[in-house]
Amino acid sequence: MRQVIGLMSGTSLDGVDAAAIETDGVRVGGFGPSLTLPYEPALRAALRALLDRADRAAPDDPELLRVERRLTEVHVEAVRRLDVPATLIGFHGQTILHRPREGRTWQIGDALLLARETGLPVVHDFRSADVAGGGEGAPLVPAYHAALAAGLDRPAALLNLGGVANLTFIGTDGALLACDTGPGNALLDDWAMRHTGVPCDRDGALASGGQVSEPVLARLLADPFFARPAPKSLDRQAFQQALDTVSALSPADGAATLTAFTAAAVAATILPARPLRWLVCGGGRHNPALMRELRARLGEPVAPVEAERWDGDALEAQCFAYLAARTEAGLPLSWPGTTGVVLPTRGGRLVVPA
Repeated sequence: MRQVIGLMSGTSLDGVDAAAIETDGVRVGGFGPSLTLPYEPALRAALRALLDRADRAAPDDPELLRVERRLTEVHVEAVRRLDVPATLIGFHGQTILHRPREGRTWQIGDALLLARETGLPVVHDFRSADVAGGGEGAPLVPAYHAALAAGLDRPAALLNLGGVANLTFIGTDGALLACDTGPGNALLDDWAMRHTGVPCDRDGALASGGQVSEPVLARLLADPFFARPAPKSLDRQAFQQALDTVSALSPADGAATLTAFTAAAVAATILPARPLRWLVCGGGRHNPALMRELRARLGEPVAPVEAERWDGDALEAQCFAYLAARTEAGLPLSWPGTTGVVLPTRGGRLVVPA
């Protein structure tokens, strides 16, 4: 086994998660240190602005290249602060556009610059091969979920509450089914920023002071996405119109309704069997209001992944360390049941320091 660093900057746009694990791309031999390096407000705002125009931006757009370089510099700093004797980096980059039905998924980040500044080989561009093979390009975390969950009672469900929410269902026979379920924290973050000036509903305080509008929630859940079977995936901006749908509500009621929307979308996902329990990772598990909604709407036990002594803040970064090792080993990253790709598909591209 080797020590590999994983780097993840997710759709919540809050910063870079870095984590090290010992792995051969099949087994996980141990967990190293992890950290989160928050984006400065100017970078977060610049990335948020890119999301709104990514569908018409050119790859050589000067502002995009400026933001990409600054983004990469933050990743370099994260690797340096982690300070572990790794031999490989898995670098997800920042998704600014994800439209697999159009054959498009776009993660920015300069892998060659990262390799040059760290002196380490870097695996990047994890999603393109899956999309080219007819898949959704997401989620990619099921391979790592399955490795972690080898000893769990089944069927089990692992739910990641990032900007977009995604789940991995592990059947009694170990078969995997995965999909994005709907919005995670993204809409609530945008709503909180609009009404409080804070980029998240910290501790669920705003939602806890409001009431869910069931009629508005029903309108949100009427979107055709929720009737589609898994596998399926989303762009962070896919449900931005939901902010207009809740706009007549008070700030607290809007937050409560958007929180319920995330949980109800998870509950609406069609699965082959009822999980024995749900394990939750990602930033959303820190939101008590969201965890309450999940428990109420799912009807099965719901717990943060720390119940299994996993690190829910580092898990996605660990995942891309694991996937980087799989790329080097020539192993698949996705399967028909996880992304809808036609065949088990390898992915990722390797660059080495110049």
